[in-house]
Amino acid sequence: MFEQLSDKVLGSIKKLKGQSQISASNIEDTLKEIRLSFLEADVNFKVVKNFLDRVKVKALGSDVLQSLQPGQQFTQIVYDELVRTLGGEAVFLDVKEKFNIIFIVGLQGNGKTTTSAKLALYIRQKLGKKPGLVSVDVYRPAAAEQLEILAKQNGIPYCPVELSDSPQVRLEKAKAWAEAQMVEVLIVDTAGRLQIDEELMTELQELKKMAQPRETLLVADAMLGQQSVNVAEGFHKRLDLTGLILTKVDGDARGGAALSFREVTGLPIKFLGVGEKVSALEVFHPDRLAGRILDRGDVLTLVEKAQEVVNEKEARDSARKMMKNQFTLEDFLSQIQQLKKMGGLESIMKFLPGFGEISKQLKNMNPPDDEVKKIEAIIRSMTLKERHDHRILNASRRQRIATGSGTQVQDINKLVKQFEQTQKMMSQMMKMGMGGLRGMGGRRGGKPGSPF
Repeated sequence: MFEQLSDKVLGSIKKLKGQSQISASNIEDTLKEIRLSFLEADVNFKVVKNFLDRVKVKALGSDVLQSLQPGQQFTQIVYDELVRTLGGEAVFLDVKEKFNIIFIVGLQGNGKTTTSAKLALYIRQKLGKKPGLVSVDVYRPAAAEQLEILAKQNGIPYCPVELSDSPQVRLEKAKAWAEAQMVEVLIVDTAGRLQIDEELMTELQELKKMAQPRETLLVADAMLGQQSVNVAEGFHKRLDLTGLILTKVDGDARGGAALSFREVTGLPIKFLGVGEKVSALEVFHPDRLAGRILDRGDVLTLVEKAQEVVNEKEARDSARKMMKNQFTLEDFLSQIQQLKKMGGLESIMKFLPGFGEISKQLKNMNPPDDEVKKIEAIIRSMTLKERHDHRILNASRRQRIATGSGTQVQDINKLVKQFEQTQKMMSQMMKMGMGGLRGMGGRRGGKPGSPF
């Protein structure tokens, strides 16, 4: 979502880094370029002004002007102010009570129903609480049906509803149902409209008064830019929201909404919807997003993604094999499967520091995921014996594998050579005590043997 904004902001800062000395004039030139980049990204103009004013005051301080590395210090100032603009720190769900209700509100078509299911899955997997789902949308019958399907697909308790029941009746029944089912967090998917109107707001206010939810979360579409910010203000005035969930972050949105929400509305963004899958929901961390915008990467989120898909026993086995130089193509194929579960190589690379520069170099090359698919096809065309011992791959075997995988013998040769180099490197790293990426999680409890 932030690729264009990131490129332009980094381009502006890069010019400043190239200066032998920082002055008021070249800082001003850089700030003008950043201002234009933010406005093009549809960031609220007041937010832009406040942001640049804060950066300017800090950048013109004597510590920066007299620094031997003023460019790096300026980058740090921009990063710090981005974090501040985005909210400072993550704000988590308030579901500490024995029984909690979460209201999901928003305009029609912004993804409320799917987001409700995503949130339920997050609560179960990350918070260890039992969630339940109910739809009180009586205007769009398909909403209840869609929510029920998503609930069944993911093993989440769903409160059945009668189409003839009013929203108020559905809510009362759902509260009784939740108590009987020992549901700890009841997520209520409410009705939406194409735009804010009095009828919708009156109904939501009445339902909220009945439910007394711990959280009232607005689902906002990142693709709508400042329109989403205006919608958030409208809902907040009537419903006293506790936070936002920004959807379609994986699309072509310019990023202005995310940068504007906190300062304009005072509301924290609590989650980002980063894909269509029910598992594609991330806690919003201002510092991590600021790092992505400034091409510093987001290794912590990458670690968390790896921990979700890496099987600990398999990881320990991989670490042991690497130590003894027994890592095989079969093991490599298994790690490719884990890579795909994390969203693929291109998705992972976006979290790495310097990805912006790397992506420019890769533009004229085959996409990384295409290369991974080719490797997967080659290994799948091997027999189990060949995967366990690549040294038996003579000329006739390599020709057979190339034919079976739709590749060339040169591709087989290249893979074997690269695998042997990687195998040797992994073994050396493990013996040196670096653990490859075994300790990737450090204090966070990363799992050994992860290829990521």
